[in-house]
Amino acid sequence: MIKAVILDWAGTTVDFGSMAPVAAFREAFGKDGLSLTDDLIRRFMGLPKKDHVRNMLNDEKLSAVFIEQHGVAPTETDVDRIYGNFEPALFEVLKEHAKPLPGVPETIVQLRETGIKIGSTTGYTTPMMNVLSPASEALGYKPDSLVCPDEACGIGRPYPYMLWENLKRLRIKNIREVIKIGDTAADIFEGKNAGCLSVGVIFGSNMLGLTEEEYAALDEAGKKRAADQAKKLYADAGADYVLERFTDIPYFIAGL
Repeated sequence: MIKAVILDWAGTTVDFGSMAPVAAFREAFGKDGLSLTDDLIRRFMGLPKKDHVRNMLNDEKLSAVFIEQHGVAPTETDVDRIYGNFEPALFEVLKEHAKPLPGVPETIVQLRETGIKIGSTTGYTTPMMNVLSPASEALGYKPDSLVCPDEACGIGRPYPYMLWENLKRLRIKNIREVIKIGDTAADIFEGKNAGCLSVGVIFGSNMLGLTEEEYAALDEAGKKRAADQAKKLYADAGADYVLERFTDIPYFIAGL
């Protein structure tokens, strides 16, 4: 019997397409004269945001551009500087991206009616979530537990410690009674490392990589191609299952 689901935030429960961090990363790296591809930004989505910056700077192509511009390879000082530009850029847009994905509040009600507790993990820091969480609550979504990387000794995904801290707070004693649900490879790794089923969701996800308007503009063949690509990315990350939409979760759990 499943007693808890541990959910991600941006791209899973709120912020269709996980667009807030995408915009903030572009602005922060742009101040350093660096242009980011969508693929590079989304490759590391779900990690703690400073780790995300570090991983992008270590990318072979971006690092080569940095060396061409600065004459030396990026260092931790550069990570700190770019992350320092990222934080205010993100805070500026967080409230604009607090809207729950279609069907999320109603699905949470369904899950709670069957006795399932709702936990959450994120790549955002506690100060970031102090902005996003109340804004999302006002729009209908609030989990029972929220753990940020800085509440787990500063260690976020792909490590399992945020997930395990949720289990402590929710009083869940068996990891086999838990499902991790998210929209990034880092979410899948987190769940697998914690020892529970790891499930990806396609609609609105980072793996899909589209805004709500961009997705709506696709014809059915385009939507299928985008979904198939997302499924492949989840499979490459080791997901146990992939769901089309967040609203499929109660039916998925009932069928286990």
